[in-house]
Amino acid sequence: MITAFVMIDVEADRIPETAQQISELDGVSEVYSVAGGDWDLIAIVRVMNHEDLAEVIPNHLNKVQGVVSTTTNIAFRAFSQHDLEAAFSLGLE
Repeated sequence: MITAFVMIDVEADRIPETAQQISELDGVSEVYSVAGGDWDLIAIVRVMNHEDLAEVIPNHLNKVQGVVSTTTNIAFRAFSQHDLEAAFSLGLE
């Protein structure tokens, strides 16, 4: 599974509508509105291969009305205390 974090600059008057439309795209697992940086939204895209990633972001996400620009970061490895706790607690209930 490939995970990408897409930082999205959106027209200010379209943030809620744009976020909703992006959240409905295949491959988009989560969309967050954010503050404190250059971006209005961050979308988490999870797909099976790079070809799918190339389809979701430029061909669908970037074409949603209100999207001004995007920057994409692809994750190499996940480090999460939450995931470690879940793994070690299997079968203990």
